Amino acid sequence: MSQHTPPGQIAPHIPADVFQRAQATGQPVVFVVNDAPPAFLWQRLLIPFAIAGAAALGTWGVVAALCWLMDVAAHTATVIGGAAGPISVGGVTLKLARGKNT
Repeated sequence: MSQHTPPGQIAPHIPADVFQRAQATGQPVVFVVNDAPPAFLWQRLLIPFAIAGAAALGTWGVVAALCWLMDVAAHTATVIGGAAGPISVGGVTLKLARGKNT
């Protein structure tokens, strides 16, 4: 959050003689406020790094989930292959797992 007034000042100050002259003559008082931003805005750097960090963590999460899914699929295929025995399709017989006695 940018701070528009320097610390310790509540509002821009008008010297008493300038205020009284403006009241007497009806002349407007012009306030000049230096609203320059600080030298370096951390928000400009922080937001892109936060987005990049979230994208990297999300990508690692997807990779970990896919690895877990492939591990579960391999174990499932091994269990089904061990329980089913040889599988034949169109005259070609595949033995997915070795038996205990072979």
